[in-house]
Amino acid sequence: MSYGPPRPAGRLLLTPEDTQAPARVRRLRVLGLGERPEPVLDAFADRLAEVSATPYAMVNFLDEEGQFFAGLHTPATDGARTAPGRRLARDHGFCPHVVVRGKALVLEDVRDYPRFAGNPIVDGLGVRSYLGAPLIDRTGVVLGTVCALDVEPRPWGLAGLETIKAMAAELMERIQRREEEGLF
Repeated sequence: MSYGPPRPAGRLLLTPEDTQAPARVRRLRVLGLGERPEPVLDAFADRLAEVSATPYAMVNFLDEEGQFFAGLHTPATDGARTAPGRRLARDHGFCPHVVVRGKALVLEDVRDYPRFAGNPIVDGLGVRSYLGAPLIDRTGVVLGTVCALDVEPRPWGLAGLETIKAMAAELMERIQRREEEGLF
């Protein structure tokens, strides 16, 4: 795995090179995913937030330029949801690392990892812990991630890892079923 150049201001912000992005974009287009919010994916993110007891949860698809939250759960404040928006730059957040690795990532306290501590969402949203798993389709392409984030450090442990992987597998089964039924 190779990493791009460090970002300015002396922070160690290394976004992994994503050589699979063109194949992912083609596959996402075939599946009709990653271009618009989907209520069913918002509901999935809501359930993930509930299961993980976190204020943020996402179903995230990545292209060459950035990330798109087709499913999004954010905390409600005074009846309105606060959110980072549906789009995020590729060098923000931790999902690009999950996609390139093709493996789940557990960060109990992002500040413990120099590579992740300076990430813009750490300061922008106050994210302190992350739990994410790749969405790998039947062709072997990593489409994106499911993830949960908290503003407090979290001891996710093995239970958290198993939960996020099970949620990713469940969503991929649903996507596969949708493809087989020709609902794209």
